[in-house]
Amino acid sequence: MSDENSKPDTGTPETAAKLAETLAAEPARQGEAADAAAPETVEAGPDAAALQAEIADLKDRLLRIAAEMENTRKRAERDKADASRYAAANFARDMLQVSDNLRRAVQTLKDDEREGAAESVKAMIEGVEMTERQLLSIFERHGIREITPQPGERFDPNLHEAMFEVPGTEHPAGAVVHVLEGGYLIGERLLRAARVGVAKSEGAEKGANVDTTA
Repeated sequence: MSDENSKPDTGTPETAAKLAETLAAEPARQGEAADAAAPETVEAGPDAAALQAEIADLKDRLLRIAAEMENTRKRAERDKADASRYAAANFARDMLQVSDNLRRAVQTLKDDEREGAAESVKAMIEGVEMTERQLLSIFERHGIREITPQPGERFDPNLHEAMFEVPGTEHPAGAVVHVLEGGYLIGERLLRAARVGVAKSEGAEKGANVDTTA
């Protein structure tokens, strides 16, 4: 068959018009086919709303779990720090007796006796005082602080231990009058209460004790 016979017949006006209509309608048919092949849009319904609510609930649970894990981690770090700080509390409490004995050894000599003492005795006293200062410095380095109540200071049952009452003092009832032994704190915990004598109320009956719990 020749090329001339393979060409469409456009010789008549009717044939040309039909061909034009066919070519014009082709894009529309292609668009309809594409629309038919496209996936259908899923409209939101009760199932979609329930799914969104479940997702929000899961997110909230995850946030709560993450916060709880962070709090647990912080508590573990605090417990570890406390264990390290307070592990030597019993040993430190025993060492307080050494500090007390060093202080008592120095306080046994009055000032005039110290002035008249031999040089060897003075050197020994200075050595004892230096040892006490070094021990207190070590205490402080490890978070151990001394409690030193002053005369007239109000009695604090959280820090002080009342050993006796003193009548007829210039201080109000319940105030610290005399300090037998200083107290100590390790960190924020009481290592040993300060042992004190407190002023007795003038109106207190014989044998009555001052209120040391206020």
